[in-house]
Amino acid sequence: MAVSAAADRPILDPARARPFPEAALPVLRDPQLRKNVAHAIDVIQGKRARLVAEKADWQALRASASRIKDVALQNLGAYLEEFEARCTAAGGVVHWAADASEARRIILDVLRAEKATEVIKIKTMTSAEIELNPFLEAAGIRAHETDLAEIILQLGEGEPSHIVVPALHVNRSQVREIFARRMGIEDLPDDPEALTAAARRVLRAKFLSVPTAISGANFLIAETGSVVVVESEGNGRMCLTLPRTLITLAGIEKVLPRFRDLEVMLQVLARSATGERMNPYTSLWTGVTAGDGPERFHVVLLDNGRSGILARERERQTLRCIRCAACMNACPVYRQTGGHAYGSVYPGPIGAILTPQLQGLRHAQSLPYASSLCGACYEVCPVKINIPEVLIDLRAQVTDQERQRARRFFDPLYLGLRVAHLVFARAWLFHAAQCLGRVGLRPFTRKDGWIHALPGVGAKWTETRDLRGLPQQTFHAWWAERAKGAK
Repeated sequence: MAVSAAADRPILDPARARPFPEAALPVLRDPQLRKNVAHAIDVIQGKRARLVAEKADWQALRASASRIKDVALQNLGAYLEEFEARCTAAGGVVHWAADASEARRIILDVLRAEKATEVIKIKTMTSAEIELNPFLEAAGIRAHETDLAEIILQLGEGEPSHIVVPALHVNRSQVREIFARRMGIEDLPDDPEALTAAARRVLRAKFLSVPTAISGANFLIAETGSVVVVESEGNGRMCLTLPRTLITLAGIEKVLPRFRDLEVMLQVLARSATGERMNPYTSLWTGVTAGDGPERFHVVLLDNGRSGILARERERQTLRCIRCAACMNACPVYRQTGGHAYGSVYPGPIGAILTPQLQGLRHAQSLPYASSLCGACYEVCPVKINIPEVLIDLRAQVTDQERQRARRFFDPLYLGLRVAHLVFARAWLFHAAQCLGRVGLRPFTRKDGWIHALPGVGAKWTETRDLRGLPQQTFHAWWAERAKGAK
């Protein structure tokens, strides 16, 4: 089995592909959104800290989880082939998708064979990665999200901001408004029970009437050919058991070598993701069983740039990720900006290293800089991904790209560097530039000696920090006067 390094980059919304500093500004100016994010993170962090403290062997569990993932990644081709053989023997059909377009085509072909006009979905970030929903919509197939948070976002036409809690930025009053407007329910209270009941009424009808489902996977087990999905609501269980046909879309990095590896992975995942000892619903299935569950089962194994990451030794650890979002909850940058500023399906620290690699650093050059490098993400990661190390490496790659572009004579950066070299290499030019700068900045310098706003290119600096105004006298001038006075 050869895993393709080709990657069809999913189409990005230009608004979502903005540089991180620019995309973060609207969030920083939205106090309600920041309050929602901070409150949710505090709750999750508190629960996680209590349950991790219960485990005297927590660090040993982290080390074990890291080793399990490393073994899987070092032998990924062999384990994927073993999974394919076991799943096929159990009645499943395994498809290989080198990129996003191939994955979309495979899924569409299966749905057309089923004559499907609508489909229910659960727990699949990979479908958002390949932008499956709009693709199916264009093909005349309506996709219904069944995870409660995803329903909120789908009805509210919003974007996810968190890996585990996609609607973390929405409070219950906002959820009530969305449900009342889109479901046509008058006098809907905003208490969680009423909101959940409203969603349940809509979902039950879909569970009982839509015969085709699409799921993601938390893990794939090579030894048995099994698929594992963990969730908290039970909607996933309905999606996985009631439909006639089930399609599972999973990244190739989700494979684990042995069934017993779940003993470790489920312990670290539940505590790190939602602050629980175990997930309320853990579903495992292998192929098809007559009279029990789906009659037809397809697995689409998605590469879409992952084998390119696999080929780079330092960045390979990115593929250990089990999508627990612990790094996001610990990140001081994410706490202030939320997930939308990252412009990606994968926000937070893990998104800052995963998205640039999946996109080849073409659409996400600012993301490696969306970090203070404090190391909090590394300390909480249950599979010990050294995110700061990868961030630094990606920053170096961005710098190399900029340096290569700067070698072109007419590139603005190149011209700027040439002018700077000319000025700094000649004392008289440097002193002249200081005088011109002092005159030019005078209109923008306040009485307190600080510059709070600059026009044009300078605005990028003063958007987030103030600039000390140039002094009336340079050090060299002061020293020359002092030397004269001493004589």
